[in-house]
Amino acid sequence: MTLEKPQPRRLTILGSTGSIGVNTLDVVNQLGGREAFEIGALTGNGNIELLAEQARTMGAKLAVTADESQYMTLKDALAGSGVDVAAGRSGLEEAASLDADWVMAAIVGTAGLGPTLTAAARGADIALANKECLVSAGQLFVEAVKAGGGRLIPVDSEHSAIFQCLDNSQRPALERIILTASGGPFRTFTREQMAGVTAATARTHPNWSMGLKISIGSASMFNKALEMVEAKHLFEVAPEQIEVVVHPQSIVHSMVGYSDGSVIAQLGAPDMRTAIGYALTYPKRPALNVDRLDFNKLSRLDFEAPDETRFPALRLARTALTRGGLQAAIMNAAEETAFNAFIEERIGFLDMADIVEKVMDRLIDCGAAGTIAEVFTADAEARQVAGEIIAAHEKTA
Repeated sequence: MTLEKPQPRRLTILGSTGSIGVNTLDVVNQLGGREAFEIGALTGNGNIELLAEQARTMGAKLAVTADESQYMTLKDALAGSGVDVAAGRSGLEEAASLDADWVMAAIVGTAGLGPTLTAAARGADIALANKECLVSAGQLFVEAVKAGGGRLIPVDSEHSAIFQCLDNSQRPALERIILTASGGPFRTFTREQMAGVTAATARTHPNWSMGLKISIGSASMFNKALEMVEAKHLFEVAPEQIEVVVHPQSIVHSMVGYSDGSVIAQLGAPDMRTAIGYALTYPKRPALNVDRLDFNKLSRLDFEAPDETRFPALRLARTALTRGGLQAAIMNAAEETAFNAFIEERIGFLDMADIVEKVMDRLIDCGAAGTIAEVFTADAEARQVAGEIIAAHEKTA
């Protein structure tokens, strides 16, 4: 009797040209490539050459650029390949609507919220690398995944670690979750030193290779602030159960503490492919070509409390969690706006947190996140207010 060959698993990668997307395709190729997986859609933004190369190599059904002005460039690059081409918001929605079993949600920023919700609503398993889905629309997004019938599997190294350590049969004994933070490139800097840093220096991470937005978010610790909000929704814990500890080596990716005093940690070399592979093959563990920890060569593992005076983003996250409603969405929108102003050299590094706090305080009575439309309205209002504050700052600088 001849055994039937298993059908390839159908995948879509939203954000295939960023660091998460590139590493996802590396994992896919390690685990069998086109023989084991069928690529429905790949999406990117401005890196058309890479997007076209990925689509050709993987035999994708659809390639989408979020930048509508790049549609013809992408179409020309894929002429004769058999790959369909689309662009803009409608193209991203089309990509998310394709019949894929598993969707990597790796579009950076609020732009990823709409297509990820579309994929969740039709029941796909969501490998979540987009922070804004849970930060801006946490409970709404979790409910959309549950209603669709798919699974939500975190890809951030910290949340993946907690996902791996958290024993749901021991939920009554769960006491705390502990997010580790590298501290970024300015961990030992004074505020005076941080005041003069540029985007070029802020984008260099000591341990991880990441995109510009995430790298600068790590330097300011806004990345960790967003992860605190994510953790609340992912693991259904109270804000006071979420802790952050600085761990410069990035070997312990995060921990879970239980009522008997036990702390379960997940360790590994700093390589995002480990978390991606686990999300792709969950609940099984894949065989991946990544570095193994050599404990004989680990001289030390350091831990220290974060300094919320030098890194106020963590304090702002706790404020957003305490206030509830749309405050996390407002914090996120203000941070994205301030980030763009920083990389454009319109404001300084430390100004980002100051602007976010001013926006949160000004929009403190913005209400609850009852619908996605309300989330987008609050997002737009926060960006407008942040823009006004940045403009006023430039006039006085």
